[in-house]
Amino acid sequence: MRHQKAGRKFGRNTSHRRAMFRNMAGNLVLHEQIKTTDAKAKELRRIAERLVTKALRLGDDLTIDIAKVKDEAERERILARRLHARRQVARFLPKQLAKTNPDGTVEEVDLIHKLFTDIAPRYLERAKENKGGGYTRVVKVNHRRGDNAPMSLIGFLDKGTRSPSKTRFISSGSNPKCANLPCAGASPAAESRARRR
Repeated sequence: MRHQKAGRKFGRNTSHRRAMFRNMAGNLVLHEQIKTTDAKAKELRRIAERLVTKALRLGDDLTIDIAKVKDEAERERILARRLHARRQVARFLPKQLAKTNPDGTVEEVDLIHKLFTDIAPRYLERAKENKGGGYTRVVKVNHRRGDNAPMSLIGFLDKGTRSPSKTRFISSGSNPKCANLPCAGASPAAESRARRR
C-alpha cells in the first residue's frame, strides 16, 4: 500500500529528483514560464507555490521600505525576518542562473532577489485576503514529437488574479485559426503541421 506517500517519483532516486526540480524551479523563476511534461509541471506547481508562500508569509514586511522605518528595533525585526525567509528559499532555489537576452547577451539573474522583489509582491493582496495558493497555472499543449508525451506550459499568473487572459502564455499569431495553438506566430508550414496533430 502507498498510503501517505504523495508525489511522483519519475523513476529517479531522491537526489536526482531534487536536483531536477531545483533546476526547473530556478528556470521557472528566471523565465516565469517553462514548457515541460504534464506530470512534471503538476509536481513543479507544488514546489513553486511553496516558494512563493514562504516569501508571502512576510506580509507587509515584504514590500516596506526599510529607509522609512524610524524605530531601530522595528528595522532590525524586519531585516531579520527577510533574511530568514530568503535563507529558507535559498535552501532549495539556486542563487543565480544565466539568461540569454534576445540581442544575444548573457546576464546573470539573482533568483532569490527576483522572487522576493518581482514575483511575490504580485500576490500580496491575494495573501492578505486569505486566498492562499493559486499563483501558477498549468496549460496543456500538444504532445511531444519523439515519444508523444503530453506537454504543458507552467507559469506564474499576472497580478495574482485567478483568470487572466491567456495571451501571457500563447501569443496571438497571424492566422486566427491558429491563435490558440502553441505554434502561434510561427510560419504557415508549422501552423498546418500543428493543426494536423
